[in-house]
Amino acid sequence: MLTRILAAAALAAAACAVAAPPAAAADAVSLRFNWYLGGLHVPYYLGKENGYFKAEGIDITLNEGRGSANTVQVVAAGSDTFGMADAGSLMLLASKGADVKAVMSLLNTSGFSVISLAETGIKTPKDLEGKKLAVTAGDALTQLFPAFVKHNKLDMAKISLVQVDPAGKVVSVLEKKADALLGGIDDQYFLIEAKGAKPAGLRFADNGANTVGMTILAKDETIKAKPDMVRRFVKASIRSWEAAKKDPDAAVAAALKTKPDLNKESTKKQLVMDISLLPSPATKGKPIGWGAASDWEATKKLLAEYRDLKTDKPATAFFTNDFVPK
Repeated sequence: MLTRILAAAALAAAACAVAAPPAAAADAVSLRFNWYLGGLHVPYYLGKENGYFKAEGIDITLNEGRGSANTVQVVAAGSDTFGMADAGSLMLLASKGADVKAVMSLLNTSGFSVISLAETGIKTPKDLEGKKLAVTAGDALTQLFPAFVKHNKLDMAKISLVQVDPAGKVVSVLEKKADALLGGIDDQYFLIEAKGAKPAGLRFADNGANTVGMTILAKDETIKAKPDMVRRFVKASIRSWEAAKKDPDAAVAAALKTKPDLNKESTKKQLVMDISLLPSPATKGKPIGWGAASDWEATKKLLAEYRDLKTDKPATAFFTNDFVPK
């Protein structure tokens, strides 16, 4: 009798196993950063480690980048599912045919800044007159600097621009070959500090030249074909950033497991600065990733005037809030 009962139970279990539907495979998704791993990127390593993407049915791969423009091109070509790039690069390339749109307005305040050694005494925009600035020809900061100059009524003839490659700007300031540089308040500012010097910064955003900063973008084709996947990715991204806000140390620790040579203290300071750049005055009180049309319109206006943006599309054509929780 016992043998018959056990056999029946085994058959029932087998039948249930056959009848059970297979588990849905996770969506394989890749995110291409705008640059090498830094504070801006560590929330995604925390989200991956904590299982936030897995919980949304997403198998995420994180890739370092080589500049925002390159990231936009890579995503437009379909090599990566999502990308992290500044709004200016996105709008300029999208206006020229790149099939992309921002699904998250991540940093709604720009980190573009004039960065110097505190001992140089550059405390106001007017202090830049008579000074040398290390810049990189053609980059977004150099092209938008005239907006900073115009708003603050500076005499450009009294400001010398020293052309150097991106990696050389910090060295130029430290070696006092330049009085200041155009860079990121969440990047070069802390690179100078890591070298033992005391930095100072004048943000474009505080001096009349704010633009939407970093965005998360995807192909229009992806957005239309897989809206649920995009929504789940955005949800996990927001959760990752919220966790990083609560525990920056944990976010940095998660990234260190991938890149052990990261400067732990500097990376944490970069992250904390980036967290402060998440909202703009127009997005305060809104969820992470929500963009304001007024911020995007202001960005479009500056790009048209200073970076040769040519488009008849409204700013709302370049971003959407559809995937950010209401």
